[in-house]
Amino acid sequence: MAVDTAASTAVDLGPATALSCRECGTRFPLGPSFACLECFGPLEIAYDYAGYDAEELRKRIEAGPASIWRYAPLLPVPADVAGKPNLNPGWTPLVKADNLGRELGFTAQLHVKDDSGNPTHSFKDRVVACAIEAARAFEFTTLSCSSTGNLAGAVGAAAARAGFKSCVFIPHDLEQGKVVMAGVYGGELVGIDGNYDDVNRFCSELIGDPAGEGWGFVNVNLRPYYGEGSKTLAFEICEQLGWRLPDQIVIPIASGSQLTKIDKGLQELIKLGLVEDKPYKIFGAQAEGCSPVSAAFKAGRDVIKPVKPDTIAKSLAIGNPADGPYVLDIARRTGGAVEDVTDAEVVEAIKLLARTEGIFAETAGGVTVGVLKKLVENGLLDPSKETVAINTGDGLKTLDAVADAGMTAVIRPTLESFRAAGLATA
Repeated sequence: MAVDTAASTAVDLGPATALSCRECGTRFPLGPSFACLECFGPLEIAYDYAGYDAEELRKRIEAGPASIWRYAPLLPVPADVAGKPNLNPGWTPLVKADNLGRELGFTAQLHVKDDSGNPTHSFKDRVVACAIEAARAFEFTTLSCSSTGNLAGAVGAAAARAGFKSCVFIPHDLEQGKVVMAGVYGGELVGIDGNYDDVNRFCSELIGDPAGEGWGFVNVNLRPYYGEGSKTLAFEICEQLGWRLPDQIVIPIASGSQLTKIDKGLQELIKLGLVEDKPYKIFGAQAEGCSPVSAAFKAGRDVIKPVKPDTIAKSLAIGNPADGPYVLDIARRTGGAVEDVTDAEVVEAIKLLARTEGIFAETAGGVTVGVLKKLVENGLLDPSKETVAINTGDGLKTLDAVADAGMTAVIRPTLESFRAAGLATA
């Protein structure tokens, strides 16, 4: 099917030119669509990068703002996006995790890409920032989403800043920290009696109902634009490494979109000549209580069998991950793997990262670090290769997971009591 060029150029989304089906390649005009009308495959953004000179583009990026908008020439956003009311996420630290690396037996550099420093303390600010520009372009009035917690807060905050109404939907039993953070921004926060997959199905129904008129669901009808925000993690990692690819990356899996878009971002940097092409491996991380992609990888299957989530890592608790098959393809193509860890291993990994690097990760970060440790131990990840592990959120959102951490002693305000508690030699 040919693209209606007039329709595609009616909105200003920078270098984005069309929506393209990931399965059959059919192209459609830019618009609030997420599924191919020919084969029902997922749609993603197609770009016109013609005329970009690698050296000039690199200089332009380096001179840009300390946010994801330094990469505006590579995203579906208008050129003046940095001047619009938004949360300006991104440019989070790439931490040299030497202490953690020594503990895990690394001889090469281990890094932690710490996205807990974003405005609402998770990587979801990146994807929402891109989705909200599409919402502006398509003249939506209300921002919405189905969420396991972090996205709800990101949508609420971004909508408040940009002047949108918001109404977001979450499973009713999320961690209280995430509920409060999503509700404080003044929008509607609706709990659904069910798990995330139930919430997502409801949102898909609402899109087709008159009650959803004028609503932009960032991870449903705006999903192609939303997903592109995850590419900025790949862009930042490579720029922060001096414009080069890491050897190995460990990425948590919820829907799988973050992992697939990081791979897409790496491939785009290679095609644009911004980094030198070389082999790299991508590893996916899941919690054992919601590990359909890991199970499929280990069994050598191409089909993801949905599961009912049962894990403390609720931000990853998507039992039927939309991008699961593409995660399998990427892990196999790059020579990586998909692994899972128990809830107990998640808790220990949260404490390990905090103890070694002073980074307090939420449960999703515990999954990533726990899987990193397990991959080294079982020989699937090479500790002699430069590696990046991604922490997607702040541990203050999932305090219950490490509720046993706290005061080591309670003493009277005297030196005698201090010494009696054995603290004088601490």
